[in-house]
Amino acid sequence: MQALHIHAGPKALAHIREHGLRPEHIGVIPGAAGGPKGLILGPLDRFIFGEWLAQSSQPVDLVGASIGAWRMATACLNDPVTAFEELEHAYTQQHYAVLPGQKKVTAQQVSDAFGANLTSFYGGRIDQVLSHPRYRLHIVTSHGRHMLRREHPVATPLGYAGAFLSNALHRRALGGWLERVVFSGEEHPLPFDASDFRTRQVALTEGNFMPALQASCSIPFALKAVHDIPGAPAGAYWDGGITDYHLHLNWTAPSQGPERAIVLYPHFQQNVVPGWLDKALKWRHGATSFLDNTIVLAPNPEWVKTLPNGKLPDRNDFMRYEHDFAGRVKVWQAAVQASAQLADEFSQWLAAPSLLKVQAL
Repeated sequence: MQALHIHAGPKALAHIREHGLRPEHIGVIPGAAGGPKGLILGPLDRFIFGEWLAQSSQPVDLVGASIGAWRMATACLNDPVTAFEELEHAYTQQHYAVLPGQKKVTAQQVSDAFGANLTSFYGGRIDQVLSHPRYRLHIVTSHGRHMLRREHPVATPLGYAGAFLSNALHRRALGGWLERVVFSGEEHPLPFDASDFRTRQVALTEGNFMPALQASCSIPFALKAVHDIPGAPAGAYWDGGITDYHLHLNWTAPSQGPERAIVLYPHFQQNVVPGWLDKALKWRHGATSFLDNTIVLAPNPEWVKTLPNGKLPDRNDFMRYEHDFAGRVKVWQAAVQASAQLADEFSQWLAAPSLLKVQAL
């Protein structure tokens, strides 16, 4: 069964028909939030960053939220193939045991363990990420405003209830509760027009890399917020997927002329959902002009049904396999191994585009 579906916006589709797709055409690679779903993109990441893009020399902006931020930062390490294998192992082996006297794992416990995991993963290697000669890393976080400015046992749930209701009325209204704060290496300009949503940009440095990355992965209530990141506005920072779940952004990479640059998006589904609070708002899941110059690499939904449990790995598996750590690891590893087919089919399509039909976004 075909595993890979390739979807393209109208400008990207015209580009493919006229020029094909070569590594030097790529200007931006986004990495979506989505927790364990991102594991199936490991083989694609290893091929794209370890083999294909290495054949070109142009700068590329890497923009990530949550696990997407972890993936994009990993791409900046000296040996990305080995680093992505390490990421898969580190993420798959996460295990949070209920402590004596507790009924469930606490958010503080998960945050402490996850922070230690990131420190172990990037310890001694942050300079590789920040000084990469080609890749410009941008880590997306969600910064609380007003009632959400500091994490609080009463104010935070009420604040997120207000954020949910405001967002349901209009996405811009979410900006009254949360703002997008992007940490960018060497103060590179954002590769998207940020006028769609309240946004700030902050320099990504060795001093704030770790808290910024942890903040981008800090799902509200599952992990604790990260407060007062050095060099950034004071306050609480949460998962970048809250404001930008799938990075449905107004990419500014030029679509014509000698500087044209495609947005190549390895993703775990076709739809690019704007914010985490939009998951239930199906009318916001369709493509817009923001994605005109984007190519989405996504798994075939029918192929997904062949994976263990008939689905992608997801956060619910932590509860499903709460007392069967080895069982969860087994099904996640099986899904990752099966997803090597995605990378194989993308490689084959690059060599012979007629093998797979490109579908409109």
